[in-house]
Amino acid sequence: MDNNFNNDQEYIEMYFVVINHEEQYSIWPDYKPMPLGWRKVLDSSMTKGDCLDFIEKNWTDMRPLSLRKEMES
Repeated sequence: MDNNFNNDQEYIEMYFVVINHEEQYSIWPDYKPMPLGWRKVLDSSMTKGDCLDFIEKNWTDMRPLSLRKEMES
């Protein structure tokens, strides 16, 4: 069975958790080419809800990396 279908054969869009050079997170549909400046955080795609849960647990400081570094110096 295709991973994008549930047991009732309903299509479920899958996403990757992605991160940019400023360590800001987002989600990206797994069927689209990765946008420039972003990379996958995990190798496997997940449901939108699972991606958002991952981001909520792991993105604890919303400030961009450059601002965090500036504030530390």
